[in-house]
Amino acid sequence: MDKRVTTFLQTRPDLQQFIRSNPIWYRFLARDPNQLAELEKEAKVFYGKTMPQRLEKANDRVQLLGMLLQFAETMKA
Repeated sequence: MDKRVTTFLQTRPDLQQFIRSNPIWYRFLARDPNQLAELEKEAKVFYGKTMPQRLEKANDRVQLLGMLLQFAETMKA
């Protein structure tokens, strides 16, 4: 693997963990070190850090809070 790629990965432990979970990326980066941007995109999807995934997670939390408030109101009565 290219030295530039290994030093970049050493500064990003989240990407190191992603590559360990998906070892095919060792081969991709060894063949084409310019795929680091693609690696970062895939890691964001894997860790749920894309904007649609974050919005979905926030929406789920709001729905849960609404259900808890509704439950609390029914318990008062």
